[in-house]
Amino acid sequence: MDPNDQLLLTAADRGDTSAIRAALDTGAHVDCRDAELRSPLLLAARADRVDAAALLVEAGADPDARDSRADTPWLVTGVTGSVGMMRVLLPAGPDLTLTNRFGGTSLIPAAERGHVAYVRAVLRETDVDVHHVNRLGWTALLEAVILGDGGRAHEEIVELLITAGADPLLADHDGTTPLEHARRRGFAGIAGLLAAASARAGDETSR
Repeated sequence: MDPNDQLLLTAADRGDTSAIRAALDTGAHVDCRDAELRSPLLLAARADRVDAAALLVEAGADPDARDSRADTPWLVTGVTGSVGMMRVLLPAGPDLTLTNRFGGTSLIPAAERGHVAYVRAVLRETDVDVHHVNRLGWTALLEAVILGDGGRAHEEIVELLITAGADPLLADHDGTTPLEHARRRGFAGIAGLLAAASARAGDETSR
């Protein structure tokens, strides 16, 4: 590996903006890769080095550069829940339809992990598909119920998704709806939200 590329990768991971500038000035490739195919921008995104990411985006870094696990800088924001990183990457024009190794967009892991601020921001500031289904047969709404803990954060996320137009009647591959999952798990608050949304959706489809 080019020594300048290695310096850039290390600097991005550490969030050292001075070292990033120095490495780029001496010929480092902005989208170079480490042994796991992680780019400097991906390393910065994983570590939530917002200032470093901003500098790399300004230098033309690719927000869609995939690593060996099929992650990209943009997809990583759904895992970390970093609204700051999300907003730094948006001007780079990330492909919102790209999916991770589970077939999910950034919205799905964010919903699972209870990242309320991220879910709110990505729904308001992008046109991410709220109905996208991953390889497990789950939408963001289903994932928030099935893999969430039923607490206040996941209640807020369910409410945000419903408000954004998520279909409460869209079932998983086994035909189980979000409401049925919520009731099985004893999530009373989430079940209440989904019951009301399901009733509204049922009324609309019957008209």
